[in-house]
Amino acid sequence: MAVPPSTYPRRLLPLFLGLFQSALLLFFALFITYDEPSAQAENTNLVANQVYSIFPFFQDIQVMLVVGLGLLLTFLPRYGFSSLTHNFLLLNFSMQWALVLQGLLHHFHHGQIHLDLHKLLISEFAAVTVLISVGAILGRASPCQLLVMATCEIPTYLASEWVIVTCLGVLDVGGTITIHIFSCYFGLGVSKALFRATQQPLHPKETPTPSSDFMSLVGTLILWVFWPSFVAVLCQPGDSQHRAILNTLLAMSASAITTVVASSLLERDSKLSPGHLQNGSLAGGVAIGVVADMAVPPVAALALGSLSAVVCVFGFRFLTPLLGRKLTLLDQCGIHNLHGLPGILGATASVVAVLVASKDTTGSQPSQLSPAGGNASEVVERPWGSRGVGGQALCQAAGLAVAIGASLLAGLLTGAALRLPCLARPPERLCFDDSLYFKIQDQAESLGPDSSAEERALALKEQV
Repeated sequence: MAVPPSTYPRRLLPLFLGLFQSALLLFFALFITYDEPSAQAENTNLVANQVYSIFPFFQDIQVMLVVGLGLLLTFLPRYGFSSLTHNFLLLNFSMQWALVLQGLLHHFHHGQIHLDLHKLLISEFAAVTVLISVGAILGRASPCQLLVMATCEIPTYLASEWVIVTCLGVLDVGGTITIHIFSCYFGLGVSKALFRATQQPLHPKETPTPSSDFMSLVGTLILWVFWPSFVAVLCQPGDSQHRAILNTLLAMSASAITTVVASSLLERDSKLSPGHLQNGSLAGGVAIGVVADMAVPPVAALALGSLSAVVCVFGFRFLTPLLGRKLTLLDQCGIHNLHGLPGILGATASVVAVLVASKDTTGSQPSQLSPAGGNASEVVERPWGSRGVGGQALCQAAGLAVAIGASLLAGLLTGAALRLPCLARPPERLCFDDSLYFKIQDQAESLGPDSSAEERALALKEQV
């Protein structure tokens, strides 16, 4: 018997995930292991120190991604279940996929990959890029499309990060260039190719409600509280990590206040826009990441946080509508305003910070834990040394160009692949609606008199 079109996407999703998890079980059984327990007191103390120094940060990042980011995406009033669940699903899927690829590329020795907390943390950083990129097409793509997008984005991110950090030697402890800028323009590339030149009209289910905006703002507050851990976790413990935490707190505090100022000045009757608060308050954390552990004065962190909030709010107010009209570019969550524009500002600030660095600050040049290869205890010192201040500044600019160029190209190719009919893209009238993917009690009554016959039939079918 033929499968009804409305149930086809739901049958494709468990098949996709079941095959993926089965393949991963086989891979882990053959190649993944833990380090042998050591009887030496020095090695035991070293492992204990690594756990105690990394795991609190790791827990903070987990709360950020699972709870904070998940709630931030619930501004769509009838897509809350999908936003939270798809965010959680993509985090776990992308982390496992990145763990496999990272292990094969950097940690495959004598037929085995030795797993530790540091490798898991780096894989989770790779998963962050997917969670950000998805924001560009949130609500208009099926879960299978999102999983295919994650499958393509993770290897591209790993290659981009290797070029930027290892080959170019870019300083970016907080992932401003390697994570935020890359994921932003990858997502925009996917959106452009997936929807082509079609102008997407405002969907009736797209407008936030007070309750959905409230939940999204709660997500912002959670992200704001835990963001310093995301920036500082890969810093060398000590002065570098301490400085990164302080700079991040200052930048985010300034961005929160400046967002209120900018939003009230731009909005009618000086009222605040919930969308501005949800995003502008976090812009300082995006921008400061690339210079967080550098020897910059506290006033620089405050200034960078304020400027990032201004460009974020102005982006929502003016640039997003302009890009929609001129380039027919869909950016559902405004990732360009939160991650792209503040990220470019932060990357520019890193060039300036390197150029104005005086010789007497070389003793406090930034250092960070190895982002890709090596052991968790390995510290990669990146002095400007032989390349000089000018050479390092040029590398920072080159890293920005590589991140934007590679992500845009890969995003366009991935978006073209997502147009395949077998990936079950939802029809326009069924976008932004949990009823397409979730069994919700009494959903037929909640659809309202203006709902289409197809939506009502789908809701009744789900209840049965």
